[in-house]
Order: sequence, then C-alpha cells, then structure tokens
Amino acid sequence: MSTPAIFPISRVDSGPHAGIVTIALEQPGKPVVVLDLELIQRLEATLRAVPAGTSGLVLASASERVFVAGADLNAIMAAGDAELAKYLAFASRVFQMLADFPFPTVAAINGAALGGGLELAMHCDGLVACPAVKSYLVGLPEAGLSICPGWGGTNLLPARIDPARAIRMTAEGKPLNYDEAAAAGLFDAVAPDAASLRGVAADLIVKLRGAVAKSPMLRRDGSPWRWIGRPEVAAGVMKALDSVRHELPGTEAASAVAAAVDAGLTGGWKTALDVEQRELVRLRHTPPAKAALEAFFSRSVKK
Repeated sequence: MSTPAIFPISRVDSGPHAGIVTIALEQPGKPVVVLDLELIQRLEATLRAVPAGTSGLVLASASERVFVAGADLNAIMAAGDAELAKYLAFASRVFQMLADFPFPTVAAINGAALGGGLELAMHCDGLVACPAVKSYLVGLPEAGLSICPGWGGTNLLPARIDPARAIRMTAEGKPLNYDEAAAAGLFDAVAPDAASLRGVAADLIVKLRGAVAKSPMLRRDGSPWRWIGRPEVAAGVMKALDSVRHELPGTEAASAVAAAVDAGLTGGWKTALDVEQRELVRLRHTPPAKAALEAFFSRSVKK
C-alpha cells in the first residue's frame, strides 16, 4: 500500500509567527473539500510529517467555497456496519492527533464548516473565521437527516457556545449562518477578510501559548469534563442538558444526541464517541434516515 501524499505544509521561519506551520486541506477534482477516507488518510500522513520544532499549527482549506463541507454521506450509506465503525474510529484517531500536539492549533474557517468539518475544526484549540461574499453555514446538521454526529460534535459544541443552544441546535440539526455563529461566540477571533485569515489565526496561536485550551477535554485523561481550572463548564453543560431535554424533538436522532452528551458527562470523551458512532451506524438504517438522505441526494443531483 502506497503512502498517501501529504497536504501542502508551509512554515514561518522568522518574526512573531516563527515556528508556526499551516496545513492546507485540498481535494483536486472536487468542487469542495469533503471528508472521505482518502482525505483523512492524507491528513494523517500530513500530521505525522509536521516538522520538529513546530510551535503552532494552522489548519486551513485550499477551497475558496468551504472549509470542509462535511463527511461523504454516500460513502457512509454504502459501507457495511463493521466497515463504517472502523472508518469512524480511524478518523477519530486522526482528529485526536491535532489535540495531542504539544503546541496550540487553530482552524482557519473561510467558508462552510458542516458536520465532520466543524468537528475537525473543534479538535483545534481555537477557531478563527472571516466573512465571505455569500454567508455560509457552520454547524452540525446530521439530526436534520435523522442521523447524528460521529466525531464528538455533541460534546465539543456545548463547550464553545451556550450549551443549551448547542444541544438544542444539534438535536434539531440546524446549523448557524456565519453572522449567527460569530454572535454566538463560536469563533475565538474574526479576520476582516479571507486574505488576512491565516495571519489572524497565527496571531491567535501566539496568544494561546501557555493559556488554558478551550477544548482541554481532548488533552487530558480521556474525560471531556474533568477540566483543570474549568469545572464550571461541565456544570453548565449538565444543567443545560437537564433544562432542554424535554424540549428536544421526539426523534431517534435527537435522543441519540442527548444520550451522547450525557455519556460525555458521566463516562468521558471516549464513551461519548462510542455512543455517537454506535448510534450513527444504527440510525442510517432507520426509515426516517433513509428517506431524509434519499431526498438530500436527490437535491444534490439537481443542483
């Protein structure tokens, strides 16, 4: 088996950003960047190739239209249960590599970041975004297709914005547009335009050095809620889940989202991932998911 080609890596050698590398996700031949097996294999190879002496990493996208549009839903529906479970677990391990680096990592979001695309970004310590000519969506739309996130989004999003709102919108499968996401505080910084986005992301890395990461659950002992210095976040998420549980849609997808949040609170990060991935494998076989995804694919073909 040949080694996957790595994504372009650039490094700053002098000045305040010295030691910071930028990885640009690309998918030649496709209009947008989509998380499929080949892309995740390339990401793994690229993260392993990050040079020694790196002091920060910016995860960017070479696409002008999106950051990452999400997972390849056709592949998810076509895979067997064991194959899909293996793929989801593999991607989780690759995403975790971002969190395991001993230096700050920041996602530079220049366009839509949906589903797995946002989950990938949230494995970074910081999120930086910029406005675009056309407003774009940011969020976890899976429950709108009667499935659920599979890479930790149910637990990561409530740590970054108001937890009650995060749980509710994830259970409903309703993303935010750029302006709503910025107003909700999802981004740690906002660049004035796409041209300055990566520079602002590098500025944030400098600020994050030595600071408490926004997603330290990914760097600790495997539990997303045993945060050193931030126990109030766990309490806030627990309170939010209790307050909104009765308001969530009466769907299997919404129940899966709530179960995954609860699993993260009681059992830790790995337990939450296990619940998400088990439910995603199961839910895609249900009649509501089959109908929703068939309609989604039909709309995509007509565009």
